[in-house]
Amino acid sequence: MAVGTIALGAATLGYAVGIERRRWTLRTAELPVLAPGTPPFTILHVSDLHMLPGHQAKQRWVAALDELEPDLVVNTGDNLSHRTAVPSVLRALGPLLDRPGLFVFGSNDYYAPKPKNPARYLMPRGKKKRIHGTQLPWRDLRAAFVEHGWVDLTHVRRTVDVGGRAVFAAGVDDPHLHRDRYSDIAGPADTTAAVRLGVTHSPEPRVLDTFATDGYDLVLAGHTHGGQLRIPGYGAIITNCELDRSRARGASRWGARMWLHVSAGLGTSPYAPARFACPPEASLLTLVPRGSDAPDPRKPAPRKAAKPVR
Repeated sequence: MAVGTIALGAATLGYAVGIERRRWTLRTAELPVLAPGTPPFTILHVSDLHMLPGHQAKQRWVAALDELEPDLVVNTGDNLSHRTAVPSVLRALGPLLDRPGLFVFGSNDYYAPKPKNPARYLMPRGKKKRIHGTQLPWRDLRAAFVEHGWVDLTHVRRTVDVGGRAVFAAGVDDPHLHRDRYSDIAGPADTTAAVRLGVTHSPEPRVLDTFATDGYDLVLAGHTHGGQLRIPGYGAIITNCELDRSRARGASRWGARMWLHVSAGLGTSPYAPARFACPPEASLLTLVPRGSDAPDPRKPAPRKAAKPVR
């Protein structure tokens, strides 16, 4: 029995490290947030690349997402895992940078990851000591994004023209690091815009509540990795933030009117390179009119596995 348990554990770990963390997947969902009679609008949501210079297959897979021809790209942070990874991120996002884009940064854009005891993620947040690695070249990454026309939403409210439609968007710096200052963007969202988007890296409820109060239609976030290690039939064990486990990935309602979409992300820390029952993902969100016959996005969303990349 003991030998069988050890063998099963070894096989599970081998799958989580060697196979699933490279099984890049496209998640799709339809969200009823537009005014009646409005044509659909597509958003490619990319998050948590955690890029290393050697991640060449991942770079090719992400670049191929441009074939989806999204109307808008939203990047919710944690692009970097190494001080020399900026060129790798730009190769991955290269074709997408020519499309309208919005972004905010996460903790692993500012600081490199460090080895940590995995058990600390199971501790209450109040008892965790924050550990920062070396500073990363986030300013270089920001400059490249902005040079290509992407809008940095860090504590900014902005109306962006996307294919002739006004998208009102606002964002905050990473709440996981307590860098968020919602007061800088507080106030009712523009009701004349086609859609009102909130953007944050970590989906902390205190931030989501304020976006909902100000009348946003949809908030996009990352950070959770979908739980990264999920138990079939139970779901995420933790979210690494104050968000409840049931919302660790995918779409859900937040309050009476607003929707939340949390990306499970495309990477992991190099010191915890495993995923189980939670493949890395990007998401193609189709915004449709409210009251339409769109499938309920709270149900498990269809996913398309990645094609083999050489």
